[in-house]
Amino acid sequence: MTTRIFGSGIRRREDPRLITGQATYTDDIQLAGTVHAAILRSPHAHARITRVDTSAAGSAPGVIAVYTGADTDGVLNPIPCAWVVPDSDSKTVDHPAIAKDVVRYVGDAVAVVVAETRHQAEDALELITVDYETLPVVVNPEAAFQDGAPQLHDDAPNNQAFHWVASGGDVDAAFASPEVLIRETIVQQKLIPNAIEPRSAVASWLGRAGELTLWSTTQNPHICRLLTSMVTGVPEHKVRVIAPEVGGGFGSKAPLYADEMIAVFCSMRLGRPVKWTETRSENYQATIHGRDHIQHVELAATRAGKITGLRSVVYAGMGAYLSMAATGIPTILHGLMYSGPYDIPALKADIYGVFTNTTPVDLYRGAGRPEATFLIERLVNLLADELGEDPVEIRRRNLIPKFEDGHDIPLGLTYDSGDYEMNLDTALDRAGYQQLREEQARLREQGTYMGIGVSCYCEICGLGPSQVAGAIGFAGGLWESATVRFHPTGKVTLLTGTSPHGQGEETTFAQIISDELGVPVEDVDLIHGDTDKTPMGWGTYGSRTTVVGGGALALSARKLKEKGKILAAHLLEAAEADIEYEDGKFFVRGSPDQNKTIQEIAFSANVAWNMPEGMEPGFEATTFYDPPNFTFPFGTHVAVVIVDPDNGFIQLRQYLAVDDCGPQINPVIVDGQVCGGVVQGAGQALWEGAVYNDNGQLLTGSLLDYAVPRAHMLPDIETASTVTPSPHNPLGVKGVGETGAIASTVTIYNAVLDALKPLGVTKLDMPLTPEKVWRAIHQTTGGK
Repeated sequence: MTTRIFGSGIRRREDPRLITGQATYTDDIQLAGTVHAAILRSPHAHARITRVDTSAAGSAPGVIAVYTGADTDGVLNPIPCAWVVPDSDSKTVDHPAIAKDVVRYVGDAVAVVVAETRHQAEDALELITVDYETLPVVVNPEAAFQDGAPQLHDDAPNNQAFHWVASGGDVDAAFASPEVLIRETIVQQKLIPNAIEPRSAVASWLGRAGELTLWSTTQNPHICRLLTSMVTGVPEHKVRVIAPEVGGGFGSKAPLYADEMIAVFCSMRLGRPVKWTETRSENYQATIHGRDHIQHVELAATRAGKITGLRSVVYAGMGAYLSMAATGIPTILHGLMYSGPYDIPALKADIYGVFTNTTPVDLYRGAGRPEATFLIERLVNLLADELGEDPVEIRRRNLIPKFEDGHDIPLGLTYDSGDYEMNLDTALDRAGYQQLREEQARLREQGTYMGIGVSCYCEICGLGPSQVAGAIGFAGGLWESATVRFHPTGKVTLLTGTSPHGQGEETTFAQIISDELGVPVEDVDLIHGDTDKTPMGWGTYGSRTTVVGGGALALSARKLKEKGKILAAHLLEAAEADIEYEDGKFFVRGSPDQNKTIQEIAFSANVAWNMPEGMEPGFEATTFYDPPNFTFPFGTHVAVVIVDPDNGFIQLRQYLAVDDCGPQINPVIVDGQVCGGVVQGAGQALWEGAVYNDNGQLLTGSLLDYAVPRAHMLPDIETASTVTPSPHNPLGVKGVGETGAIASTVTIYNAVLDALKPLGVTKLDMPLTPEKVWRAIHQTTGGK
């Protein structure tokens, strides 16, 4: 009887503690003698600090200390940017943990109060007097780049953080005299990630030992340790970072933030544990935002609908400082993906990173790929409109043909495997596309405006090859490590350098080991998130945890099978070549009753009573897996909407996602990841947007003003899949955590614009709120 559960939708093992309140988050950490920090933040988007008076706050009840930026001189180094793309004239401006002379966005830290209780610290903030000399403000990235715009940093003229160009094929020829030329300007509005758990840190400095322990809401404990060492000067081996349960991240908890370093600084000065937890308002102001592109894009094509070229000029807002991965998002993760799933012979991405007086921008679910997919898929629809053809047929005409082991695109990437047309056909069949078009025609005759959106995407994820990481300016490796350890009783402990925080790897990693080694899932335990306990790893982002971390686990398990064969041959007095392995048993070929279970082998290896000559005791294996390439999931999404012209209300009636992430370890978890991403992408299309006024004030600074999707706003999301294994991954898997967010925004946008087409509306900026839609209809129709 088989024990294989790879592909089984077993329930997530982590859920019981999460849904019963038994999980421990950073703010739950209670250390003896803990004091509490609260951070005073700038109310101005751009101002010179002329005076800070902390005397009243310092004498307030319960207050232990008050610090300003001057106190950090010589103690804290600037907060680093860990991804500086080469050949892009990057300006890595200083980012002080606490502003010293100038504040550059609403939310910039100005001072910190440490008190016996959180409420005492927060109350004392109101007693700090800060005199500001306000400076001119700019919040729009394209406007910030223009001559005469307010300057944020003296060493970044025209607010240019970087200028990066990637080109492949003969772009000039493609655009010299195209039969069809499509132009569009696309605004990718700023988004706020809204993880359910705000960021938090508990720092504990043991001065005599020179040791620092930091509990943090981080997606990357080992990277956090490395960067903390760089900022504080504490040797890396004396820094321990622990990520307990992390209540969602979506990329926003990947960077190292000033706030955690402020907590560390306070603990080092006071010799006591210091806890800091942000409020939701702080989360909106000081936790990174996502997107913020202004894209000027062009597509060249023939009258027969064949795309011959695509190019862009993009102004990507960086916010006030370069956050950890900021420069890689609009470049490597965006500009290199302009092919999508299409055979486009000439491509050019011309990307300007621009400083603005807004919250810094960094990884947010999809991170560059949604912005690339949107511009491609929007241009394809506009081409179809120009030619009077079905947008599905334009897509089909340009898809890359099926390939199984590599396809080079003009911008230098090599896709791993793909069968895009099969995936498209699956989606069209599942959605009943022809029937939907027929229904649309009938409803239009009745005055009901139904729209259909279809998008095809291909994304880059499983962020991996370390040589490539170095070549593209990433200040670290992208391999992963994993240890599989059998105890004498046959139970298994996994130690992984990645740090899951809601993706379900406690379940899927156990399924990998159960499948590889034939042990029950319940006998497998996962340890992660503690730099003192786990091997080095490069973090959880870019849909890489299962792809790279899971690959390392699988390879470690296979090492154990090989060792187990040698030991089984010795114990069974058989030739090693005659030993076979299946379902957790090593047996002699042709004599299955002569066998040893893997648990028996683990016991024998651990007690080492009877070992082959030269074999080391113990039954564990560690692998450092550096993948040879990225992985490239793909898919087709279909959305159906109804737009009410009387009030602009959009009903998202139907949504189908057909994704190909290779073999699925747990289809239920895959569905959860896809559905969550779809909801976030729908949020960008229809409701979400961080809005700043001309003075740099965040007008959407709370959940009262920033609209996130709610369950009643959405239909049941239908999911399906095709399976195209990655040829280079040990498990064939490709990653799925961001696919929904990558595809859904443009799918829904195209559906809405398809519904509005008979009313003459051809362009709208997101989010597509009812008021915005209603106004566009009435401007076009004159209120008729």
